[in-house]
Amino acid sequence: MAELQAEIVTSQRQSLACAKRMYSLHCAREDLTGLSMAKLRGREGARMKKVYADETARVGVSWDRRAYDPNAYDSSDPINQALTSANSALYGIAHAVIAGLGFVPALGVVHNGTDHAFVYDIADLYKAEIAIPAAFDAVASGEMKPGVAVRRLVRDAVVDKRLMPKMVNDLKYVMDVTEDPRIQMRNFFSGASSK
Repeated sequence: MAELQAEIVTSQRQSLACAKRMYSLHCAREDLTGLSMAKLRGREGARMKKVYADETARVGVSWDRRAYDPNAYDSSDPINQALTSANSALYGIAHAVIAGLGFVPALGVVHNGTDHAFVYDIADLYKAEIAIPAAFDAVASGEMKPGVAVRRLVRDAVVDKRLMPKMVNDLKYVMDVTEDPRIQMRNFFSGASSK
């Protein structure tokens, strides 16, 4: 998987095609023809802004912007603390699935410049469905420690929505894996080529 991922990441054409497959997972009806990576990022930013606004309206929790200091968690307001905790939980799950399938967490398609770039790429596919609603629900519940409550809500959503098997299938789709990864690994270790 790492070789396939490196091939995608080092080719501008393949990276863009992969990013479009990622984007299509939550915007299947949109025509992505001719869009650059920058335009995809812009559309994703606008989509996420709407997700935050919808969550604010749904539960009545005030949210202005994503603001946090990774070195001072307690200095954030409750909604940003909850978002940080929810995202962190989602990153852990994405990291486990990515590594378990043999992909490299640092080789991102959309994100780059960090040792967790691909983790952020994949986790971003599920934030609007899992992490953001959990964060807003935790704060709306009035919990004194929203970080604790949100981790439980994320865990429950991951189980209820069967996120891990979905993430495996989505990863295979966005990375255009045409063969079962277990067969590829068996072929790799036996010295046989899968090509």
